[in-house]
Amino acid sequence: MDKLNIKLWTLAAKGQIVPKRSMLKTPRQIAAIRKSAALNTAVLDHVAAHIREGMSTAEIDRLVYDFTTEHGGIPAPLNYEGFPKSVCTSLNNVVCHGIPSEHEFLQEGDILNVDVSTILNGYYSDASRMFTIGSISSEAARLVRVTQECVDLGLKAAKPWGHLGDIAYAINSHARKHGYSVVEDIGGHGIGLDFHEEPFVSYVTPKGSEMVLVPGMMFTIEPMVNEGSPDFFVDEDNDWTVYTIDDGLSAQVEYMVLVTDTKVEVLSK
Repeated sequence: MDKLNIKLWTLAAKGQIVPKRSMLKTPRQIAAIRKSAALNTAVLDHVAAHIREGMSTAEIDRLVYDFTTEHGGIPAPLNYEGFPKSVCTSLNNVVCHGIPSEHEFLQEGDILNVDVSTILNGYYSDASRMFTIGSISSEAARLVRVTQECVDLGLKAAKPWGHLGDIAYAINSHARKHGYSVVEDIGGHGIGLDFHEEPFVSYVTPKGSEMVLVPGMMFTIEPMVNEGSPDFFVDEDNDWTVYTIDDGLSAQVEYMVLVTDTKVEVLSK
């Protein structure tokens, strides 16, 4: 039994939740996933360079598809469990999984999450950014700012051999301090060899709880922060788009991270 297995077995014997060895990426896998993550970030940069008031969310979808495929990748959302587009575009009161549309146009005052996921040579990556259109309200600006702060504080709290709950506590505490709520039933996920892997990453659990952060783990930090209730409903017409229950604004920022021996590193954002 190697040293890592011994350490994992010892932690498990003490009641800690530890990852299966299959969840830990090898150096060869990490090198390949880094290339996918670099393309994923480049796609988001491409969107950032072209997003504008008056464009449709379908135009964003075409930007993502064209740039990804021209660089040898595949948009991971396209046809994933029936999802019809290459990217998720979640506008204003949409929590996540917004479907791009030719009939949805960006207007001044909008806030928009663009969630990009990429397959390159069979390896997966995932990240999202918030975009603000023109002059937005002070309330919307504050929500977007605090959501970004939540993710950065969650990243800062993430340490090798710490716990997923440390990330959640930092995020949830900051959101609640500012009067916001964090969606409980939708969270982050493992990533790299598949689109969604173990573990499920909650953002409302206590410090010191949940899975131990073992070097080789790879997952997303992507809290959905609502200005009102954390509750939501799913559009009955498409079975994908998630809306806030009270029509309040929602914001999300997503980092894809890797746990190393010395730190938790951002691969795509």
